[in-house]
Amino acid sequence: MDHMETRNNTRVLEFLLLGFSKDPELQPLFFGLFLSMYLVTVLGNLLIILATISDSHLHTPMYFFLSNLSFVDICLTSTTIPKMLVNIQTQSKVITYAGCITQMCFFLFFIEVDNFLLAVMAYDRYVAICHPLHYTVIMNPRFCGLLVVVCWILSVLHALFQSLMVLRLSFCTHLEIPHFFCEPNHVVQLACSDTFLNEVVMDSALVLMVIGPIAGIVYSYAKITSSIRAISSAQGKYKAFSTCASHLSIVSLFYGTGLGVYLSSAAAQSSHSKATASLMYTTITPMLNPFIYSLRNKDVKRALKSLFGRKV
Repeated sequence: MDHMETRNNTRVLEFLLLGFSKDPELQPLFFGLFLSMYLVTVLGNLLIILATISDSHLHTPMYFFLSNLSFVDICLTSTTIPKMLVNIQTQSKVITYAGCITQMCFFLFFIEVDNFLLAVMAYDRYVAICHPLHYTVIMNPRFCGLLVVVCWILSVLHALFQSLMVLRLSFCTHLEIPHFFCEPNHVVQLACSDTFLNEVVMDSALVLMVIGPIAGIVYSYAKITSSIRAISSAQGKYKAFSTCASHLSIVSLFYGTGLGVYLSSAAAQSSHSKATASLMYTTITPMLNPFIYSLRNKDVKRALKSLFGRKV
């Protein structure tokens, strides 16, 4: 009978997303802030996609990957922020069990696609700078499409596997998540059944799905750096470096906030700092990406000007 009750509780379970503050006076401020950030993120990334599609000069592998990254960034923020805005507006912190698992699955999926795309973009810059004569042959449209499809397939498999691992856990009580979304580690920690297997799987996934792409990015930029150093003219060095400066900025933001801040906050065991760290790589980075590429890139600026038909 107890076993049946536990199973029933798992099915009808509701989680509480505590967010950043319990102070009711701060909720309108948070609502306005996150709504503004969400709108800027969606509009900024949408402009990058439209500029890439509309300008034939941007029909290159680098901008093909960038438009995919912008699309994924819109989806990533749409997975977490709208639910938080609804909860603030309705003064309810509730998210259903099914809603939580679904949100977690989509979050894992989009964050992994982001992760893989950054590695693919690093490889693209490596081929462009280290093998410029063979660039158009290697980075042909079919191969670029294949790279993106592989990114999506690997991310889907990872997200589904991690979500299925959480589905096997039992949750016996009305649970509080000290976060603004169903962050996988927090959900697993709240289970009342044995989570050893889940922790092993998460650690293994961290090594394979995160350290792998990071190693690829580091290797690509090590080769890029040695190639740039071999260029004799200062102008040539600057031109070569400027083609990957925007990507390097985004990589630094994504991994710097997602790994550095998150791991340091995990060591501090502070729920508030963990939520803030997650906010950095799930919301701030996607919001800043369009600005980084448009402010540092003449091609994107020109495309945006032609898109609006006036000076931006």
